[in-house]
Amino acid sequence: MMIKPWFSILGVVAGVVLLTIPAQAGFSIGGFSIGGSGGDVEGIDIGRIVSSGSKVFKGVSDEDELEIGHEAAAVLLGVAPLVKDRRIQKYVNRVGHWVALQTERPDIAWRFGVLDTDAANAFAAPGGYVFITRGLLMRMQSEAELAGVLAHECAHVLVKHHLKAVETNAQLDLAGALAGAAVDREDRFLLNRLSSGFQEIYARGLDKDDEYQADRMGVVIAARAGYDPYGLHAMLQTLAATDPDDSALAFMFKTHPHPGDRLEELEGGYDHLDPHADQPSVERRFQQQVVTLH
Repeated sequence: MMIKPWFSILGVVAGVVLLTIPAQAGFSIGGFSIGGSGGDVEGIDIGRIVSSGSKVFKGVSDEDELEIGHEAAAVLLGVAPLVKDRRIQKYVNRVGHWVALQTERPDIAWRFGVLDTDAANAFAAPGGYVFITRGLLMRMQSEAELAGVLAHECAHVLVKHHLKAVETNAQLDLAGALAGAAVDREDRFLLNRLSSGFQEIYARGLDKDDEYQADRMGVVIAARAGYDPYGLHAMLQTLAATDPDDSALAFMFKTHPHPGDRLEELEGGYDHLDPHADQPSVERRFQQQVVTLH
């Protein structure tokens, strides 16, 4: 039985719409087009990357995953609201949806949002919810960096890292619990456990191996989308060079492996991406879009 979320974030939240944009054959803003490769990048198969790491969580239906995602997204929005700027939300959604279109799950209801906080971080929730903070967005220099970060978070959704983690941490058999959620009282108990489970996950972060796997997948997805595949590398280099005492990065360093370690994990094995390094970074359009955040 499908659970009924107590807090739906579909539609308008904090005065800003979480946009659902239909898939497109190409992505163009202001005359500048980005085109994906439409498949594996020079033989790099995302399925192989997934199989080389943790197994994909398969215990929950897509419908139930979306309902669980409502609860997880509500946890995040309870900490920080969305930036009240429809233009920047639309821009991040357009980039995000184009990136998500290059994944193995293009048809789920992907939703992207910018959280209004100085802290630099990014999050994903089951069912296609992806959030980036204003603080992280302001540290970026290009659309390729944005695409790389969003692709990393999309990878978490693809492999269902958060579902696996919440089932382990909350000691739940999610598929069995959802099937048995027959009355409102039981639904409430389950939802409370899910909410608490996601609060813990977002507070301490996923396993480092899950983060490394999302990095490996993310660079391939970004390349598929037609961006410089090293956008994520550039973002990690910026973070690695930042003062470790910067309070805006404290939470990211707590919930993710150190950027330097992530860069080391990305070294080697990606020579096939080099021919795509001349794909655009799209600095000018990015700066024009995010100028209002400064």
